[in-house]
Amino acid sequence: MAILVINAGSSSVKFTLFNADGKTVQAAGIVERIGFDGTRLKYRNREGRAYDQLVSVADADQAVGTILAALTHPARGAIRSIQEIVAVGHRVVHGGESLNRPTVIDDQVKSIISEYCRLAPLHNPPNLAGIEAGARHIPNAVQVAVFDTAFHATIPRHAFLYALPLHFYTEDRIRRYGFHGISHKYVSEEAARFLRLPVDGLRMITCHLGNGCSMTAVKEGRSIDTSMGFTPLEGLVMGTRCGDIDPAAVLHLMEHHRLSPAVMSDLLNKQSGLLALAGIGSNDLRDVIAAAEGGNPAAGVALDIFCYRIRKYIGAFTAAMGGLEVLVFTAGIGENSPEVRHRVCAGLDASDGFGIVLDSGKNARTSGQTRAIQAEASRVKILVVPTNEELEIARETLQILAG
Repeated sequence: MAILVINAGSSSVKFTLFNADGKTVQAAGIVERIGFDGTRLKYRNREGRAYDQLVSVADADQAVGTILAALTHPARGAIRSIQEIVAVGHRVVHGGESLNRPTVIDDQVKSIISEYCRLAPLHNPPNLAGIEAGARHIPNAVQVAVFDTAFHATIPRHAFLYALPLHFYTEDRIRRYGFHGISHKYVSEEAARFLRLPVDGLRMITCHLGNGCSMTAVKEGRSIDTSMGFTPLEGLVMGTRCGDIDPAAVLHLMEHHRLSPAVMSDLLNKQSGLLALAGIGSNDLRDVIAAAEGGNPAAGVALDIFCYRIRKYIGAFTAAMGGLEVLVFTAGIGENSPEVRHRVCAGLDASDGFGIVLDSGKNARTSGQTRAIQAEASRVKILVVPTNEELEIARETLQILAG
């Protein structure tokens, strides 16, 4: 028996096949550039052999069919038959307030996911297409939705409400939802396992730093606040997103330059962040660091702003929880950039009341494993925890199967 995890995006479908234990990966890959020239299936089977081939795929349904053909291929596959797949776990970005835990998918669940397409127009529609494809191609498997917003369902009212007339919340559901919840949940629990401490006894800040960035205050295993808000635009500086900004500045720009809402949204989401600040034509932090080290002043300022915003949220979330025991870095930047970790932790040592002291030698080492990088003098444990959202989805799908 096997569990298939599907993450359907606007132009790709990622997949991972797990054994029924929800731990062992049998195969993984992606169908990318769907709807464009050069659509490819990249696939690695259980023997570790990699395959990369052009495929004729126009949508998520055809992508899932192509994936299943690869998984059941007599020579290169991982399973003999589709019937071995007992459940499919689907990543869904937005479940709103209605869907705040892993859920077996039925018509009502699909209707709610569809309703929240208005709040996540770039993510929920392709997620829903992946669900429809999974149900059509693997009709005997249990289809389970796992939501990025669900981990943040425990954020209290005083933290998720905006200071707007209340009817905008009660009628339009304008509130802080938070995202990257699957990752924040996984790394917070992995950090507790690594420390051999109960997660419900820890005050922890998890920093998911990639092209999209968010931070979460995790108190006693529960999200009590997070940096992203009504959309993933709020919070930290990101690759192309601006993060926190005075709403009046947005209104001023729209009026002064006569920008439409669509143009303004594109500016804030796709033309801002590190891409805009560094001015080097790249939003890749590695390129920004290289440019800064090469003497580019704009890139240096971009790096300063990026790390300062993270430090500021560490201070805010520490205050919100009344203290801090564990600081976690994860995702592409968090796991792989010693420079960012150093800059973030600089100035947060014991003399300043935070007790965050990095060991420069441990920080500089590279590893794909969970590791501690704090100095002996550090009161706060500082961990690098590789995230694994697919494994978390498989675990939560397995819990549904177990009843």
